[in-house]
Amino acid sequence: QVQLVESGGGLVQPGGSLRLSCTASGNIFSIYDVGWYRQTPGNQREVVATMTLEGTKYATFVEGRFTLSRDDAKSTVYLQMNALKPGDTAVYYCTMKLSVVDVGLRDYWGQGTQVTVSS
Repeated sequence: QVQLVESGGGLVQPGGSLRLSCTASGNIFSIYDVGWYRQTPGNQREVVATMTLEGTKYATFVEGRFTLSRDDAKSTVYLQMNALKPGDTAVYYCTMKLSVVDVGLRDYWGQGTQVTVSS
Protein backbone atom coordinates (compact mmCIF):
# COMPACT_ATOMS: atom_id res chain seq x y z
CA GLN A 1 0.00 0.00 0.00
CA VAL A 2 1.48 3.31 -1.10
CA GLN A 3 1.07 6.34 1.12
CA LEU A 4 2.13 9.95 0.78
CA VAL A 5 2.61 11.68 4.12
CA GLU A 6 2.98 15.42 4.29
CA SER A 7 4.45 17.53 7.05
CA GLY A 8 5.71 21.03 7.71
CA GLY A 9 2.49 23.00 7.70
CA GLY A 10 1.49 25.35 10.46
CA LEU A 11 0.87 28.94 11.49
CA VAL A 12 3.33 31.57 10.29
CA GLN A 13 3.33 35.35 10.24
CA PRO A 14 3.19 37.27 6.97
CA GLY A 15 6.65 37.40 5.44
CA GLY A 16 7.67 34.16 7.13
CA SER A 17 8.76 30.85 5.66
CA LEU A 18 7.73 27.22 5.79
CA ARG A 19 9.08 24.09 4.18
CA LEU A 20 6.58 21.39 3.34
CA SER A 21 7.71 17.80 2.93
CA CYS A 22 5.96 14.86 1.33
CA THR A 23 7.35 11.35 1.67
CA ALA A 24 6.11 8.31 -0.20
CA SER A 25 6.22 4.83 1.29
CA GLY A 26 5.45 1.40 -0.14
CA ASN A 27 6.77 -0.81 -2.93
CA ILE A 28 7.81 1.99 -5.26
CA PHE A 29 9.91 1.39 -8.36
CA SER A 30 10.28 4.95 -9.54
CA ILE A 31 9.00 8.48 -9.05
CA TYR A 32 8.01 10.44 -12.10
CA ASP A 33 6.06 13.70 -12.06
CA VAL A 34 5.58 15.45 -8.73
CA GLY A 35 3.69 18.52 -7.64
CA TRP A 36 2.03 20.59 -4.97
CA TYR A 37 -1.55 21.88 -5.06
CA ARG A 38 -3.60 23.90 -2.60
CA GLN A 39 -7.24 24.33 -1.73
CA THR A 40 -9.29 26.77 0.31
CA PRO A 41 -12.85 26.17 1.54
CA GLY A 42 -15.40 26.46 -1.24
CA ASN A 43 -12.79 26.57 -3.97
CA GLN A 44 -11.30 24.06 -6.36
CA ARG A 45 -7.87 22.65 -5.80
CA GLU A 46 -5.31 24.71 -7.70
CA VAL A 47 -1.79 23.95 -8.84
CA VAL A 48 1.08 25.56 -7.00
CA ALA A 49 4.07 23.91 -8.65
CA THR A 50 4.81 20.86 -10.76
CA MET A 51 7.97 19.08 -11.81
CA THR A 52 7.92 16.90 -14.93
CA LEU A 53 10.40 15.85 -17.59
CA GLU A 54 9.62 19.18 -19.25
CA GLY A 55 10.84 21.07 -16.21
CA THR A 56 9.48 22.84 -13.15
CA LYS A 57 6.54 25.20 -13.46
CA TYR A 58 4.99 27.52 -10.91
CA ALA A 59 1.62 29.19 -10.66
CA THR A 60 1.62 32.88 -11.42
CA PHE A 61 0.80 33.76 -7.82
CA VAL A 62 4.04 32.16 -6.62
CA GLU A 63 6.02 35.13 -8.00
CA GLY A 64 9.39 33.54 -7.26
CA ARG A 65 8.64 32.94 -3.58
CA PHE A 66 8.37 29.11 -3.62
CA THR A 67 10.80 26.40 -4.67
CA LEU A 68 9.84 22.82 -5.52
CA SER A 69 12.54 20.20 -5.08
CA ARG A 70 12.83 16.46 -4.74
CA ASP A 71 15.09 13.80 -3.28
CA ASP A 72 14.28 10.54 -5.01
CA ALA A 73 16.64 8.58 -2.73
CA LYS A 74 14.35 9.58 0.14
CA SER A 75 11.14 9.40 -1.95
CA THR A 76 10.49 12.94 -0.77
CA VAL A 77 9.29 16.12 -2.38
CA TYR A 78 9.68 19.55 -0.80
CA LEU A 79 8.06 22.94 -1.19
CA GLN A 80 10.08 25.79 0.28
CA MET A 81 7.77 28.75 0.76
CA ASN A 82 9.19 32.19 1.52
CA ALA A 83 7.65 35.64 1.86
CA LEU A 84 4.32 34.08 2.74
CA LYS A 85 1.17 36.14 2.42
CA PRO A 86 -2.25 35.75 4.07
CA GLY A 87 -3.56 34.75 0.64
CA ASP A 88 -1.34 31.67 0.78
CA THR A 89 -3.49 30.25 3.58
CA ALA A 90 -4.81 26.91 2.38
CA VAL A 91 -4.53 23.16 2.70
CA TYR A 92 -1.54 22.05 0.64
CA TYR A 93 -1.50 18.66 -1.08
CA CYS A 94 1.39 16.85 -2.68
CA THR A 95 1.03 14.48 -5.60
CA MET A 96 3.39 11.99 -7.19
CA LYS A 97 3.17 9.83 -10.27
CA LEU A 98 4.66 6.54 -9.11
CA SER A 99 5.55 3.21 -10.60
CA VAL A 100 4.45 0.70 -7.96
CA VAL A 101 5.05 -3.04 -7.68
CA ASP A 102 2.01 -5.04 -8.92
CA VAL A 103 0.14 -1.80 -9.62
CA GLY A 104 1.97 -0.02 -12.37
CA LEU A 105 1.98 3.71 -13.03
CA ARG A 106 -0.56 5.88 -11.27
CA ASP A 107 -1.04 9.15 -9.41
CA TYR A 108 -1.08 9.38 -5.63
CA TRP A 109 -2.08 12.20 -3.30
CA GLY A 110 -1.17 13.14 0.23
CA GLN A 111 -3.72 13.85 2.93
CA GLY A 112 -3.03 17.57 2.97
CA THR A 113 -1.32 19.89 5.44
CA GLN A 114 -2.75 23.18 6.67
CA VAL A 115 -0.79 26.37 6.10
CA THR A 116 -2.09 29.47 7.84
CA VAL A 117 -0.47 32.85 7.30
CA SER A 118 -1.69 35.34 9.86
CA SER A 119 -0.42 37.91 12.31
